[in-house]
Amino acid sequence: MKKIILAAAIAAFAAGSALAEDIKIGVTPGPHAQIMEKVKEIAATKGLNIEILEFSDYVVPNQALADGDLNANAFQHQPYLDNQIADRGYDIVSVAPNVNFPMAVYSKKVKSLEELQDGASVAIPNDPTNGGRALLLLADKGLIKVDETKGVKVTIADVTENPKNIQLVELDAAQLPRSLDDVDASAINTNYAIEAGMNPKTDSISLEGEKAPYVNVIAVRSEDKDAEWVKTLIASYHNDEIKAFIAEEFKGAVIAGW
Repeated sequence: MKKIILAAAIAAFAAGSALAEDIKIGVTPGPHAQIMEKVKEIAATKGLNIEILEFSDYVVPNQALADGDLNANAFQHQPYLDNQIADRGYDIVSVAPNVNFPMAVYSKKVKSLEELQDGASVAIPNDPTNGGRALLLLADKGLIKVDETKGVKVTIADVTENPKNIQLVELDAAQLPRSLDDVDASAINTNYAIEAGMNPKTDSISLEGEKAPYVNVIAVRSEDKDAEWVKTLIASYHNDEIKAFIAEEFKGAVIAGW
């Protein structure tokens, strides 16, 4: 009888091991990486082994996913993904929301947007969707006016009123925290702000409101969207432990989007 029980246990263990799956997920440094480390722990209990790869920009993770070097990525909001698909023809899709990072404006020279003088320089991300997001933030706060018919696709060319003659400086998103010594203010994505030691709730001079289009997403290749490992990944992310970790770790600077 003991031999039968032992054989059954070994068979069960072998079956469980066979069900385990290994995947690679691309993230940006900072909150996305920190959250994914927690997701990795939960996914491991469900038989999904996650290898986390960090990328310092917003361009490479989608290319790596499309090329098959990654199984998924979690770093971008839907408008950015839509723009990448339109520009580069990627056959990738979002499968679930993850978190929202309210964009904020930071400065070492002024304490509010109202203090900006005529001709002041304001840096914004140089990619179309995050640049547009920054312009909408500045417009929402009354610093400029933009062509509202452009929606989230607004660009510098769509600025219709600029009473303070603000000089809009386009820089790579990852470089924006370092731009604060050279410009009067800078609109910075929260993941890069936090990585640089800044909290949008306490250190910014202006904070974006919660906007649903900018909730970040988990993306995979279209051929994988119905795979079992994708369901496991989503279930591991949309977990009460993850939501509690986000609330405790980031104090409102990062918000669970599900």
